[in-house]
Amino acid sequence: MENLTSKQRKEFEKAAHDLEPVVIIGGNGATEGVVKMIDDCLTHHELIKVKFNEFKDEKKEITDNIVNELGATLIRIIGNVAILYRENPEKDK
Repeated sequence: MENLTSKQRKEFEKAAHDLEPVVIIGGNGATEGVVKMIDDCLTHHELIKVKFNEFKDEKKEITDNIVNELGATLIRIIGNVAILYRENPEKDK
C-alpha cells in the first residue's frame, strides 16, 4: 500500500472521474472470485472503481479488507463507489 499525498489523491480522483466501475459487489459480497477480479483489474488498469450494489453499510470495512489483502490504496469512497489504486511495476509508464 502506498502512502499518497493529498495532492496525489486529488489527481487520482480526477483521473477516475470518467471511469466506469469495473467490479460490482452484489448479493454475495466480496467473495474470493470478486477479490481475484479486483486483483486482475488493478494489475491491468492500476486505477479502478468498485461499485457496491449491496452491503452499502459495510462498504468501508469490505474495502479496507480488499485493500489490505491486495496491497492496494484506497483513494476515496464516493457514495457507493470505491476508487482503488495499485501501481503495476511491470507496466510501461
